[in-house]
Amino acid sequence: MNWNKLAAASFFAVLNVVAFAAHADVKATTPVAASASTLKADPFGALKHVNAGLLNVAYAEVGPADGPVVILLHGWPYDIHSYSEVAPLLAAKGYRVLIPYARGYGDTHFLSDKTPRNGQPAALASDVIDFMDALKIKKAVLGGYDWGARSADIVAALWPERVEALVAVSGYLIGNQAAGKNPLPPKAELQWWYQFYFATDRGEAGYEKNRHDFAKLIWQTASPKWTFDDATFDRSAAALDNPDHVAITVFNYRWRLGIVQGEPQYEALEQRLAKAPNITVPTITMEGDANGAPHPAAEDYAKRFTGKYEYRLINGGIGHNLPQEDPQAFAKAVIDADHL
Repeated sequence: MNWNKLAAASFFAVLNVVAFAAHADVKATTPVAASASTLKADPFGALKHVNAGLLNVAYAEVGPADGPVVILLHGWPYDIHSYSEVAPLLAAKGYRVLIPYARGYGDTHFLSDKTPRNGQPAALASDVIDFMDALKIKKAVLGGYDWGARSADIVAALWPERVEALVAVSGYLIGNQAAGKNPLPPKAELQWWYQFYFATDRGEAGYEKNRHDFAKLIWQTASPKWTFDDATFDRSAAALDNPDHVAITVFNYRWRLGIVQGEPQYEALEQRLAKAPNITVPTITMEGDANGAPHPAAEDYAKRFTGKYEYRLINGGIGHNLPQEDPQAFAKAVIDADHL
């Protein structure tokens, strides 16, 4: 079957609705300060790097080295600066806060040019475990939104012994390819227009050419009441210049539609995730009252959290990038989840 033709047909059907509706191997083996040539992450200062699994991970670290660990995971198309105000709030409470760039973002790079640029969910979640192992972190509080919430959910579901507590914006985001084949109501399909776009060669080329403008459009539609300025956007958009970013993004969305298959080493994990495993660790899920991105209703996923659990709706025009739009609320949720 010609998947490109099939995907293109699906995309252009949705596009009509939209139109009407408006590297080199890295040798470091222990964390070291990044060189002057690498990206800087104000207000975090110089990033650190560590070899972790398939990656050399660039990450920010804030707070006392001997504090309880919090790992914060960013989404697409955002970066670690979503937590630029959350991190110091948590550090002030004694937490050691780690904020890694995901594969395909910032100064995180694959250790080998031969590694597939795989963006499937199980791979991204496995990166979190590899990161913890590399830094000898046995257990941490995990927090995330968008792709970061999905990775945090997966780690909590498959490796609960590694998770002290969980904060997940938009709640339970574990999916599978079989579910992804089910058509949604038209309004819901419209919200996923970019997924159909990425299913085509045209979409991949378009994102490569216009990734910054594309990301700004996503920011605006996902957080329609967030009045971010150009400096805020530009600081995060620099992370999208990673040479693997487009490949990782396109793979992720094509995987969800079943257009591409994941790597064999993740198949057992994906089979477990396809059963929608419960999350047993203490959890707070959150939602902004003005989230313009596709997201499930809280009542639809509450039963998936079988341990100590709390849901919070954050009012005030808060959109998809909740940690950056309301850092106080997110930091409080992390602290509270740790004490559930």
